[in-house]
Amino acid sequence: MVQTGEKLATTASERYLIIYMIAVLVIVTALVVIFFVVFLKRKNKLLEENLRQQQAFESEIAQAQTETQEQTLKNIGWELHDNVGQLLAFASMQLSILKMQVDDDVREKFKDTSEALRESLSEVRALSKTLNNEVVLNIGFEKSISNELNRLNKMKFASAELKVIGDKIEFENRKHEIILFRILQEFLSNTVKYSEAENLHVILEYTSKKLRIIAKDDGKGFDLESVSQGSGLINMKSRAALIAAQLDIKSELNKGVTLTVDYAFD
Repeated sequence: MVQTGEKLATTASERYLIIYMIAVLVIVTALVVIFFVVFLKRKNKLLEENLRQQQAFESEIAQAQTETQEQTLKNIGWELHDNVGQLLAFASMQLSILKMQVDDDVREKFKDTSEALRESLSEVRALSKTLNNEVVLNIGFEKSISNELNRLNKMKFASAELKVIGDKIEFENRKHEIILFRILQEFLSNTVKYSEAENLHVILEYTSKKLRIIAKDDGKGFDLESVSQGSGLINMKSRAALIAAQLDIKSELNKGVTLTVDYAFD
């Protein structure tokens, strides 16, 4: 009986010991799991914070680059208007004086040169306005686009047209207005340089929530993969990212290029 009691006591002790060890193991496992979960959360929080800081840094860099570009364009616009414009105006005036001092048969030969000078002066003045963001803001978004298309129409295209759909909505942030205009201006510049297009169409489609800008040309097009790293496309994408606009470019060889920009008003 004594031995049986001792065996029962030993068995009970072993059970308690096993239960204790299991409890300790469960607690340790739980602590490890909790520690691991907390570690992951802190790690993810640090990664998210680093990502936010990186994005904020990149946004500040892009904003600084944009502001620098705008100031550079403004300076070029002033230079064109004040200096180059004055030189062309002076040359035109001197040519007019010279024309009055020659015979009629010689005077006729000055006609083409005089006309070229007048067109050059008009072109320089029009270009200087589109490069100055203060002038763009003063004229307005749609009028600035229309002026740019009229300038290109005289210089390059058989037709360059602007179509407005919906009721116009004013920009709450006027800087966004400039950025969208520069995106479109970059597209138009690339079209002039590379497309060999004859016709150009720009559509501004206003809805209550967003503005959609569509620009199309009927030029030779290009392979998107081969120019995906081009500076013009990079500039347009970086500007669009600054104002959270969605930018898309579609093109096929011999089928022209289409730019689409979606800008949310809220």
